[in-house]
Amino acid sequence: MIRLLSAFVTTLMLLATPAVGQAPPINLPPGFTLSVFASGLGGARFMTLDPSGVLLVSVPGKGRVVALPENTARGTADAITVVEGLDLPHGLTWKDGNLYIAEMGRVLRFQYDPATRKATGRTVIVQSLPRGGNHTTRTIAFGPDGRLYVSVGSSCNVCREEDGRRAAIVRYNADGSGKELFATGLRNAVGLAFAPSTGVLWATVNERDWRGDDVPPDLITEVKPRSFYGWPDCMVVQGRALVDDRFGRSERCPSVTLPSLEIQAHSAPLGLAFYTGRQFPSGYHGDLFVAYHGSWNRTVPTGYKVVRVRFKEGKPAGVEDFATGWLRDGRVLGRPVDLIVGRDGALYLSDDMAGRVDRITFRPPS
Repeated sequence: MIRLLSAFVTTLMLLATPAVGQAPPINLPPGFTLSVFASGLGGARFMTLDPSGVLLVSVPGKGRVVALPENTARGTADAITVVEGLDLPHGLTWKDGNLYIAEMGRVLRFQYDPATRKATGRTVIVQSLPRGGNHTTRTIAFGPDGRLYVSVGSSCNVCREEDGRRAAIVRYNADGSGKELFATGLRNAVGLAFAPSTGVLWATVNERDWRGDDVPPDLITEVKPRSFYGWPDCMVVQGRALVDDRFGRSERCPSVTLPSLEIQAHSAPLGLAFYTGRQFPSGYHGDLFVAYHGSWNRTVPTGYKVVRVRFKEGKPAGVEDFATGWLRDGRVLGRPVDLIVGRDGALYLSDDMAGRVDRITFRPPS
């Protein structure tokens, strides 16, 4: 769901986005710099790279996907509309040179011309996905198996869903046939990424609200096939699957697959990207970066940052702050959404509050 700040948090905070084209004062490790790559985009959400390495970003509120070719003289980009007239476009992915776009209620395939950066020949690949409800974004990714993975969030905070595709990741053949539930009990798995070294699917999961400031934790997790992650009956707290005593059935809790990582509740983790470039120091190679969109259902706000998940032998070995400062002295300066590694090895970050895409680069300190 593209969340708005609650009335309480809006009252608490002075929203103070930097001027268009101006980077916020973000804290990064030594040698790293954040700069504005493209601004004035509106609610920039999920990203992908076209076959020539140009960045594409979805703008759900404007019903379009735009390309961001860099003007090398300026080091920034101007938006070129790739396709418009879409219904809340969100997830973007590629197969065989074709662009796939996830709308709220279906997945579309387009023929894409890298020279003109235009998408034509709209074909419906997956139709009649669940529409509406609390979570309206759909994220997609192709796996190493050549199949299409589609994440559909729940229609509510906590409820019994009539449609089994809700709160789940659904897997299809590339042509939209062969539907099967890959994993269930995922209240809202917004980000999807396959680990390049293992081919394992990872996801960010926004857990339920209104259980307090710190329960239950949000999740960053490996997603195992035919697994159940608890929602709505159970919630994982400190490695234990506990029944949601306001709603759930305890007999389901023993079958819960425990997540890889529990993080601060209400952080709202969204996009995630494994670092596959060569610009960052070697210690970062293969690590996972995750964007925390930031809380709305918490007394003391949390999130509004990018974290680094260190990996060792294909397993997470710790989480640490990488980029912070979007929440500063009670002011929200931006809301990180998605991450992608560019052809240049830089890390690109979308921000749907500021309507920008920022670029994080590394140069060894003198």
